[in-house]
Amino acid sequence: MSDILVVGSVAYDSIATPLGEVDRTLGGSANYFSLVASLFSPVKVVGVVGEDYEDRDLELLRTRSVDLEGLKRVVGKTFHWQGRYEADMNEAITLKTELNVFKDFNPTLPKTYSNSKYVFLANIDPELQIKVLDQVSEPRLVGADTMNFWIDSKRPQLLELLKRIDVLLINEAEARQLTGQWNIVQSVKTLTEWGPKAVVVKRGEYGFVLFSEGRHFILPAFPVAEVKDPTGAGDSFAGGFFGYLSRVDKGLSWPDLKQACMNGCLLASFTVEDFGLSALRGLKWPAIEGRRAQYEEVIR
Repeated sequence: MSDILVVGSVAYDSIATPLGEVDRTLGGSANYFSLVASLFSPVKVVGVVGEDYEDRDLELLRTRSVDLEGLKRVVGKTFHWQGRYEADMNEAITLKTELNVFKDFNPTLPKTYSNSKYVFLANIDPELQIKVLDQVSEPRLVGADTMNFWIDSKRPQLLELLKRIDVLLINEAEARQLTGQWNIVQSVKTLTEWGPKAVVVKRGEYGFVLFSEGRHFILPAFPVAEVKDPTGAGDSFAGGFFGYLSRVDKGLSWPDLKQACMNGCLLASFTVEDFGLSALRGLKWPAIEGRRAQYEEVIR
């Protein structure tokens, strides 16, 4: 088992879906990832919050033994995102993005973080993702996420980042946008030629596509009876994926990559059942193992 370093947003979200709405609920990629990954392995967080970030929200991570030395509280307000989903809930419609203290986020790792073996670079500016990597001495496995905004505005930096990572997590639209190829099989092949040893394409309710060393693995998502809020599902998938890999600590073997994807699907299925981080707060292993048995019946 190895520790995981994650750098990403720590935020408050205001979310509306066909099944309800919440105002300023706890969110952010680093929070979703940490709550899930810490079920498998110790996690270290690098991020920034404002004066309005509540102590009880920090305590939530501490209850999972998440190391918060790299999470800085500075003068100003915490990053806030407001969005809504239409009936199919496949894509968020952003209504408001208030970067606040996240606008000047300049990640500097504590010395104790520099020897981290597993690193996940959540969806932030690729220049900052590269800066974090420059501060880690000899990582064993590096994963990254990105989004359409960075593909458009920071493409050269993103392509440089791809040369330095082992696993890229991306959705279908982003993969097509980045490679210019509509066929997802061709798209993931091209992405691995640019650097990553493995690419996972997140497909929401349709599951995922994994590609590595010329092989594909495709599974559906776990069938959830009622999806209340898909926010954070991708970051939860990443938490389950990297949490599993850091726990077995064997690198990127094909069997372990497949198991990592299955764990990502399982954990994401809990996230979407409630708003924000609500479903992850009290999640325990018996519930996960019960759902794993159900999932194995679905895919057998």
